[in-house]
Amino acid sequence: MITIIATFAVPEANRERFVELGRRLVAGSLAEVGNVSYQFVVSREDAGAFAFVEGWADAAAIDAHNASEHFTTLIPRLVELSDEAPVITQYEEV
Repeated sequence: MITIIATFAVPEANRERFVELGRRLVAGSLAEVGNVSYQFVVSREDAGAFAFVEGWADAAAIDAHNASEHFTTLIPRLVELSDEAPVITQYEEV
């Protein structure tokens, strides 16, 4: 399994819209073949620090996800609502 953690810094004025779009991204992603898990979380210490914690069966599933309509539509909008570019890191089990 491959785990992806994508973090976003969102200003207060954009948080409500970011959460709305983030939930749509989760719903679409959970329905994808090869998705193991997809969580949308916010920091307990910083209400503007959000993360998507994703589990994927393999690289092909990630490629399909990155090409999906909901991903290509929603991610640019989420980035626009953020203070800076997201930080995205992929992990493999050891």
